[in-house]
Amino acid sequence: MPNPTVADLTVEEFRELVREVVLQTLAELLRDPDQGLELREEFVAELQRSLEEVEAGEETIPAEEIATKLGLSW
Repeated sequence: MPNPTVADLTVEEFRELVREVVLQTLAELLRDPDQGLELREEFVAELQRSLEEVEAGEETIPAEEIATKLGLSW
């Protein structure tokens, strides 16, 4: 069968084809565009400083407050 068509597929083969297309499409839509990228040293240092401040008990700003200030719905 050099060039099979959809009409040549069994119902089960067609279901498998649709399943594969749906899974591939979901994987493309949900993939992390930043996967594999490295964080800049400055950003890593800022994250570390922020974590140290939280561990030391310093005051933090709730995410809800930041979202409100930025006009984001939470």
